[in-house]
Amino acid sequence: MLAAGARRVTEVWICDDLEPSDQLDQIERLAIRRKIKLVPASRRQVDAAARTDAHQGVIARAAPLEEASLEELCEPTGKATPLLLVLDGITDPHNLGALMRSALCAGVTGVVLPRHRAVHVTPTVAKAAAGAIEHLPMTLVAGIPSALQRMAGLGVTAVGLDPGSDVSIDALGAEATEPLALVLGSEGRGIAPLAAKRCAKTVAIPMYGAIGSLNVAAAGAVACFTVARLRQASSQPGD
Repeated sequence: MLAAGARRVTEVWICDDLEPSDQLDQIERLAIRRKIKLVPASRRQVDAAARTDAHQGVIARAAPLEEASLEELCEPTGKATPLLLVLDGITDPHNLGALMRSALCAGVTGVVLPRHRAVHVTPTVAKAAAGAIEHLPMTLVAGIPSALQRMAGLGVTAVGLDPGSDVSIDALGAEATEPLALVLGSEGRGIAPLAAKRCAKTVAIPMYGAIGSLNVAAAGAVACFTVARLRQASSQPGD
């Protein structure tokens, strides 16, 4: 968060019982550079304020994340063609955090989340995302089906990830280079029927073992990097 500088930070609390480390030195340097107050605190104070058991002795007081609009996410920015991750009802914070981390690493340009019946950014999500929430624009929508319809009108094609599809995600080919939204369903039921109807097509990740499906966070990572690979391949000379 300090390195990204995307939002205002007022204080950084550091437990007074921590051993010196390069990571603490970096945090302190970044805080000083941004004129952020460093506050030595007891373990009890940090435990009470952190809202998570995995704070590792350092917390920050910061402004909330800014929400982007769906229209902003669908607009090309610089050289980046929109590649959106649409999450239809993810409820496990560890899955959401892992998805955001993989998405950012694969070049996803934005994330769309439903406002209701889904997990949003929590301390656990932030921890699992390993900083991705500071770089990845997000928007909350009233409903995924209506959002997909709006995105289609804005030139973004929705592709649903469905293990029951007969079409491999590798078959997207040149389609992957166009403005694209990968739609993933919830951990149990997958993509809701109405949202699936709003997808231009559904694709599946090829499976070769005895188990026929992946955890949603793993499936999302594979899907995002597959699209990234297809985009990279299409940009090579002679392709």
